[in-house]
Amino acid sequence: MATPSMEDYLERIYMLIDEKGYARVSDIAEGLEVHPSSVTKMIQKLDKDNYLIYEKYRGLIMTSKGKKMGKRLADRHQLLEDFLGTIGVQADNIYKDVEGIEHHLSWDSITCIESLVEYFKREPSRLENLKQVRAELDNEE
Repeated sequence: MATPSMEDYLERIYMLIDEKGYARVSDIAEGLEVHPSSVTKMIQKLDKDNYLIYEKYRGLIMTSKGKKMGKRLADRHQLLEDFLGTIGVQADNIYKDVEGIEHHLSWDSITCIESLVEYFKREPSRLENLKQVRAELDNEE
């Protein structure tokens, strides 16, 4: 089972490969705000756990296991961003908040949040009710 740190790396590597077609140690380090040596150590661990294939000086390739997990993690991140935006969290706080909670939710909770986001997309009037309640609560303070 992947640790939260492993999940961060898998998500970042997946996103880089999806966006650029490749993931370099320097790009991963920059995106995660860690030292390149830390990236190399984690890449070696992810290779050992069959999430990717790493050859020194040649780069890395995600295995089907790694791609599946990377996509799942990227989708989870996007879902949580969508959810927080939907319920009215200020845009400046969303990314930081998602980074703070994404590893602490069960996949069952993620599935329930996904259902709720889909519900609000199909029933936008319900979302207006939520916004009204929030405005009322803000006015009480």
